Amino acid sequence: MTPFIQFNPIYQERVWGGRGLEFFLGRKLPGAAPIGESWELVDRPEAQSVVAGGPWGGKTLRQLMASHTAAIMGPAWPKKRPFPILVKWLDCRGRLSVQVHPPAVISARLGGEPKTENWYFARTDAGATVYAGLRAGVTRESFERAIAAGTVDQCLERLRVHKGDSLLIESGTMHAIDAGNLILEIQQNSATTYRVYDWGRPGLDGKPRALHVHESLECLNAKPAKPPQLARGEGVLAKCHEFTIRCQELRAGERVSFAGGQQPRILSLIQGTLAGGSTFRPGDNLLLPYAGNFALVAQSDATILVTENFSTP
Repeated sequence: MTPFIQFNPIYQERVWGGRGLEFFLGRKLPGAAPIGESWELVDRPEAQSVVAGGPWGGKTLRQLMASHTAAIMGPAWPKKRPFPILVKWLDCRGRLSVQVHPPAVISARLGGEPKTENWYFARTDAGATVYAGLRAGVTRESFERAIAAGTVDQCLERLRVHKGDSLLIESGTMHAIDAGNLILEIQQNSATTYRVYDWGRPGLDGKPRALHVHESLECLNAKPAKPPQLARGEGVLAKCHEFTIRCQELRAGERVSFAGGQQPRILSLIQGTLAGGSTFRPGDNLLLPYAGNFALVAQSDATILVTENFSTP
């Protein structure tokens, strides 16, 4: 029987992070440094998720992908191809840099990887916002002048966000997350970020963080782009070539099941508790392999996100 797979988190220090994951998700964080990211599921050379327990406990995701390829991803998945999704929790106690991820059409030329991502806002402070997309009329040339003048924020659309909102950020979209947001980020398996503006802030070492102005400008489309639109509620929150994310609300005692032999999925528990062999709590992210049949029962009212349609070779 193929089990649920849960992984040990990999915590990342970030200058804009905090200790909110301790309070909001009940996590025990290392040290006392600001933790901005918890990598929940990752298959990259520089970071590997390790299975938290069960029959595959202690194995990395890469080891599972190599030794149980068909069971995890289905019979058509190439054995050496990495798991295509990266899942993170972001604790944004400070403002993130203005940044962009390269579109697929130019990512290889720039030496990077495309990265479309979705933000689900699990908690927000009063008045929390994000920057997403260029304002109408902004061009590469005017954006470059704004970098020199320190007025980049005036070129970006700013959106008020609330708990339960969701925002799809496609590759090539200039963006920044403001302070006061706890976000579940579900993204393409990519680590390419071009930082164009960092608000004059030093990094954790006291020195300015590296900027990637040339690469960022190359990613901009001179034509005005329509800014991303917020979604919320049950049903499909995000749908793109790389993945689909849908939200499902469960009442206490309600059951949710997933048949095997269809596709792999990722289940993310936002609130409430679920039982299914083990008890799962808010913040947990489970990989549901292709070969397994899975059923969970809500022990209290619960909100889950299901990420799917990412397994086409």
